[in-house]
Amino acid sequence: MKIALMMENSQAAKNATVLNELTTVTEPLGHSVYNVGMSDEQDHHLTYIHLGIMASLLLNSKAVDFVVAGCGTGQGAMMSLNIHPGVVCGYCLDPSDAFLFNQINNGNALSLAFAKGYGWGAELNVRYIFEKAFTGERGEGYPKERAEPQKRNAGILNEVKQAVVKDNYLDTLKAMDQELVKTAVGGPRFQECFFSGCQVPEIAEYVQSLI
Repeated sequence: MKIALMMENSQAAKNATVLNELTTVTEPLGHSVYNVGMSDEQDHHLTYIHLGIMASLLLNSKAVDFVVAGCGTGQGAMMSLNIHPGVVCGYCLDPSDAFLFNQINNGNALSLAFAKGYGWGAELNVRYIFEKAFTGERGEGYPKERAEPQKRNAGILNEVKQAVVKDNYLDTLKAMDQELVKTAVGGPRFQECFFSGCQVPEIAEYVQSLI
C-alpha cells in the first residue's frame, strides 16, 4: 500500500514525530510512506483546504492508496477531504476510531487531531492509531454479525456520493479557484509522489499545466 502523509501549517512542527510513528508502523508491513505536506513551519505553506485537493489528486490518479491528513481538531481536514469525489475520509481521535473505520467504513483516508488532546504520550496514541488503521484485513466488519449490512451500507454510501458529485473529476478541479489548486500541487515532495505514481494521464497533464 502507498500511503501519503500530509500536514498543514498549524501543525507542521509535529510532522517529524507523526512521520516517524507512521513509518515505524507501516514499513515493516511492506507499505510505502510519502510525506507530501508540510515538513516544518518554514515549508511550502498549506491549509487544510489544500490538503483536500492534494488528497483527491493522489487518490483519483491512483498515485497512492491511502491518505493520512489532519489539522488542529481534525474536523476541517476531514470536511475538506470528504468534499472531493473518490475520497472517503474518517475522523480519528483514538485507536478504536481507526479500528472501527478500518473494519466498518473501509475508506481511503483518515483525519487526525494534531492539537486537540495532543498532550503527554501523544506519540503513543498516534502510533496505536496507525497500528489499528493498517494492520490486518480491512472491511471485515465489527461486530462480526453486522459485517454483511455494514459492507452493503458502505457500498451504498459510495454510490450515493458518486450520484451527488455528477461532474467529471477534472471539471470539478477546473471549477475551483486555480490559485488554490496551484498552491496545493506546488510542493516538490507532492509532485514527486504524484508524477511517479499517477496512473491517469489526463490528471497528470492537468497538474503539469499548473506548474
